Amino acid sequence: MKTPKRAQSATSLPQAPRDDAGSRFTKYMVMMGVRIACFVLMAVVQPYGWYTFVFAAGAIFLPYLAVIVANVGADARSATAEAPERMLAAPAPAAASPAPAAPTVIRIAETPRLDAPRDDRP
Repeated sequence: MKTPKRAQSATSLPQAPRDDAGSRFTKYMVMMGVRIACFVLMAVVQPYGWYTFVFAAGAIFLPYLAVIVANVGADARSATAEAPERMLAAPAPAAASPAPAAPTVIRIAETPRLDAPRDDRP
């Protein structure tokens, strides 16, 4: 027999798609900003030297890395389920509590009384 699955906790749900897309877009745009800075520094910093090749490598390889980092998204993080129940200790049982009083019963009759006056006028 198949065991029933427990309800998923709200704390173990993945990130909302809108938030996930926003964070991936932000990562991509930051890396593209670094790429533009590499282009500018490659052309502006004088005299040319070994650091020019570092800036050129950044300008060449950052788009590939930016796409890889942006596409990973939330898939790399695994959500761990957290129990929504509170972890409180049960209170100690009361010694001898008095028995509750008998409940009061109220009865309502839904049929009309037979001795009630009737109004038969048209």
